Amino acid sequence: MSEFWLISAPGDKENLQALERMNTVTSKSNLSYNTKFTIPDFKVGTLDSLVGLSDELGKLDTFAESLIKRMAQSVVEVMEDAKGKVQENLLANGVDLTSFVTHFEWDMAKYPAKQPLLTVVDTIAKQLAQIETDLKSRTATYNTLKMNLENLEKKSMGNLFTRTLCDIVSKDDFVLDSEYLITLLVIVPKPSYTQWQKTYESLSDMVVPRSTKLIAEDNEGGLFTVTLFRKVIDDFKTKAKENKFTVREFYYDEKEIKREREEMSRLLSDKKQQYQTSRVALKKGSSTFPDHMVKVTPLGNPDRPAAGQTDRERESEGEGEGPLLRWLKVNFSEAFIAWIHIKALRVFVESVLRYGLPVNFQAVLLQPHKKSSTKRLREVLNSIFKHLDEVAAASILDASVEIPGLQFNNQDYFPYVYFHIDLSLLD
Repeated sequence: MSEFWLISAPGDKENLQALERMNTVTSKSNLSYNTKFTIPDFKVGTLDSLVGLSDELGKLDTFAESLIKRMAQSVVEVMEDAKGKVQENLLANGVDLTSFVTHFEWDMAKYPAKQPLLTVVDTIAKQLAQIETDLKSRTATYNTLKMNLENLEKKSMGNLFTRTLCDIVSKDDFVLDSEYLITLLVIVPKPSYTQWQKTYESLSDMVVPRSTKLIAEDNEGGLFTVTLFRKVIDDFKTKAKENKFTVREFYYDEKEIKREREEMSRLLSDKKQQYQTSRVALKKGSSTFPDHMVKVTPLGNPDRPAAGQTDRERESEGEGEGPLLRWLKVNFSEAFIAWIHIKALRVFVESVLRYGLPVNFQAVLLQPHKKSSTKRLREVLNSIFKHLDEVAAASILDASVEIPGLQFNNQDYFPYVYFHIDLSLLD
């Protein structure tokens, strides 16, 4: 499953034993895989400031999750025909999202734990705001490019009445630079081809004999040329219309046709450059991807291997790719990492508010094995930690029980600190 439960309980002897009981029960019952979730010691400040920070972190959490989902969707849109490879391009610190979450380490270089909590939160908020601003700008540019290209493609794929003719006609189809003569283009229904051949010369005076030529066809009709004297254009158009032949308003302009062809070629090239199929080559020493392996401390399974990748290994994976996709990958990673740091901050703040000072709690990450086991897992947690808040524990069993002082739905509140992480970003 791509779902995680991030919980915490007081770090005293009784509750550490409770955590071990939880690990034993969930392991034996095959309910979840559990790992310690290490959170650094932050500067607490005042409890009043933590209350305000708790509300701010909740909003920032929602914003960050929305942002990474939008970025993931942008990757889908940019990759187009290679959508099957989207998931492998949504990485955090060079590893898949599940590995990053289960092997989480606080980034001390980016978010120094010695700074006041408010400063740390402000740093993350500004980082995410900048990413969102850049995302809007880049996707707007890409969407404009895509729309312009689609408009040109529609013009090239329409019927003979509407489609562009720059890829159909040639200079040799027209009498050019003549003071007296002009070549017109006429759309003739397929059933009327014979009638056209018999009558076009007599539709008006001064039509050049044997000057018609079929230069293009679609399912409905054909595009014919006809050359005549300029002075009879209006008369010819009227007579053609009476015979259900349509003169298409088109005058050969070599410069305009060249410009249209170059515009189509440029848009196709620009769009293609936004995405290339090779993976991005990450530079060693990049601040986005620190040169270290991430580690994990499993609960009850110390032999479980750590996952992770060094920059050197990642460097050998690819050659580079289009600028928009490359930006999305790098900044998706940045935003996702920031999001998980926000979760860690929320656990810290809520644990201090719930369990008091001095700071002493243990955070644990649970990954339910399957959807059907979540109800049983919740019952196990409630049973083991109900001593932390008897009223909350009772309210889980009886939704009609109100918890004094709580301003939110009882179903969101448990005896232990709890936050949900859902990695189903493309659902």
